[in-house]
Amino acid sequence: MSWLWAIIVGFVLGLIAKAILPGKQQIPLWLTTVFGIIGGLLGNAVAGWIGVEDTRGIDWTRHLLQLVFAIAVVALGDMLWATIRGSKQRT
Repeated sequence: MSWLWAIIVGFVLGLIAKAILPGKQQIPLWLTTVFGIIGGLLGNAVAGWIGVEDTRGIDWTRHLLQLVFAIAVVALGDMLWATIRGSKQRT
């Protein structure tokens, strides 16, 4: 069941990241979900490194880190996607 939650959370994080970023991102929905999952995993890793592992109630620090990393991964992934797709369309 944890893989299903990773997909759901990655989807939501990716959509929120796309909404926060200025302009229109050209990445497809499946790639948004993958980038959201990657951002969530990176956010969890950093939260563990800084000592935010288990808290009572809602873990706002962990969620904020997940969102920040999802925004960064979506932004970088969109630039890479545009570069790859742009070079394919020209040939």
